[in-house]
Amino acid sequence: MVKSMTGYGRAQDMIDGYNISFEIKSVNHRYFEYTLKSPRAYGFLDDRLKKYLQQFISRGKVDCFLTIEALDEENVTVNVNHSLASGYINAFNELSERYSIPNDITVSSFARYGDIFVVSKAEADEERVWNAVKTVVSAAVSNFIAMRETEGAKMRDDILSRADSIIECVEFIEERSPQTVKEYNDKLLERMRELIGDTTVDEQRLLTEAAIFADKIAVAEETVRLRSHIAQLRTFFDSDEAVGRKLDFLVQEINREANTIGSKAQNVEIARRVLNIKAEVEKIREQIQNIE
Repeated sequence: MVKSMTGYGRAQDMIDGYNISFEIKSVNHRYFEYTLKSPRAYGFLDDRLKKYLQQFISRGKVDCFLTIEALDEENVTVNVNHSLASGYINAFNELSERYSIPNDITVSSFARYGDIFVVSKAEADEERVWNAVKTVVSAAVSNFIAMRETEGAKMRDDILSRADSIIECVEFIEERSPQTVKEYNDKLLERMRELIGDTTVDEQRLLTEAAIFADKIAVAEETVRLRSHIAQLRTFFDSDEAVGRKLDFLVQEINREANTIGSKAQNVEIARRVLNIKAEVEKIREQIQNIE
């Protein structure tokens, strides 16, 4: 299914002693570009998360935001820096003796000296954390992909509608082009009669000129290739793979054929249809820039 490169998803849950929140959003980009903002203590998740997301995302600038709060108090320990605490006590005793002031040291008074206490967290069980995070990430990615698919379906319908318009123009060109040769032949015959009067017209010369003109304006090869490109475009939309780059190349080929037909056009109506094709191609190109 065709997917847009623009998407957003979010999920939050409390799993296995962790309160986890994950947010993912993406915009257009030629390649897969990934960034993650997460707590420093969980930096080991960065590479794992990137590899996990690459299973679902081929192209786009992907920004992820991960927050993890450990709810298990056993993960936190507070230790006392006894050397530093002794230093403070000795300093207070010295001040009390030297300046004859009461020494009112209490345990609670040390609370203001944060450097005495060393707060540390036990090393996280990486597998445990990853399994919990992956559950939340999976839910967010499901929402993210659903949004991409919805947007992709809209673009698919719009592009196929424009492809139908291109085929209508091709049908007109295929029907009108042979008539252009006949009209040229009639005009050439009329012009020759005006110039030479009642003298017999050289039919062979007339046929030769008409053949040269017909060869010059022949667009059968171009219209056949245009039909082939449009047919291929339709098949791309039935693929489960990322097709944005393939579509971009195909649109260039469609535009090339339209330019060739335009350079050969000797008829106002055909020229107008070529302009219509190019206008539709440009709109398709704009849509494709956002397809994964």
